Amino acid sequence: MTIAAATARPAAAADASLRWHSGSGLDLLRTLGPLLRGASDPSFSVQGGVVWNAFTTPDGPVTLRLAPAGGGAVDARAWGPGAAAAVAAVPRLLGSGDDWSGFDEPAFHATLPRMVREARRQSRAVRLPASGRMVDQLVPIILEQKVTVIEARRAYRYLVHRFGSPPPAAPLAPAGLRLAPTPAQWLQVPSWEWHQAGVGPQRSATVMRALRSAVALERLASLPAAEAAAKLQTIPGIGIWTAAEVVQRTHGCPDSISVGDYHLAAYVGAALTGHRTDDAGMLRLLEPWTGHRQRVVRMIQASGFRKPTFGPRMTIQDHRRH
Repeated sequence: MTIAAATARPAAAADASLRWHSGSGLDLLRTLGPLLRGASDPSFSVQGGVVWNAFTTPDGPVTLRLAPAGGGAVDARAWGPGAAAAVAAVPRLLGSGDDWSGFDEPAFHATLPRMVREARRQSRAVRLPASGRMVDQLVPIILEQKVTVIEARRAYRYLVHRFGSPPPAAPLAPAGLRLAPTPAQWLQVPSWEWHQAGVGPQRSATVMRALRSAVALERLASLPAAEAAAKLQTIPGIGIWTAAEVVQRTHGCPDSISVGDYHLAAYVGAALTGHRTDDAGMLRLLEPWTGHRQRVVRMIQASGFRKPTFGPRMTIQDHRRH
């Protein structure tokens, strides 16, 4: 993969900006998709092909605007104290380190299922994002433990609106964009507000426990993905599923698999064999592509495959009644 150099530069309408050339095509929305907690994620807004994201860097908060510029380039503009740090991280965020050459090597590529090969052919512009922001990914993923996506996203949206902050002002920024709470702000959320959000005590306790070591957590972004995932799992309440979901997004890990996911094993089994399977069976099916197992899963998803309905859906529980 050839990545053209990008240097932060001042701009009249922004505190920092850059034009980053991917070296090939880049599908901005599909690349960033895994980072959004649904269409109503308060920290993101998608307007046409433009993505807005509000977050906090070590230098302070930032409002970041990413827009396709043609030819695989992306224009990044940022406002706020964290602007320079945000634009410096844009290439990694958009997959500058995501190397598909081994996956695309002819001998390896020939071993892949037809649906995966076809999906890759049609998805050359999709990359695995690497946000490098551990806390921003960890909290919403903890909220997704053992509940439906609908429940988790509703809870996250409620808590960000209640305890987050307005982002730095930016021209034409969408209304309603919010900064997720900082670790200090998360730690101030009272028990009754977790309850009102529909978050049970086990998940809220895991968030609080993890964020008491927020500085150490953020340092994990500089470690290899496997090492970061292992260290995450030393925190009580964070297991293999949570760690895998995090490093897929913070590190762009091409191999981590969400073992323990309510749907994934059955989905992968149905796609590759026509039959549902369990976690052990999924790992056996994916073993020939070790090193690229997350890429295989992403391409199955990109193929549009939908598994048959095997049984009842997970029910939504209202913890606020207890």
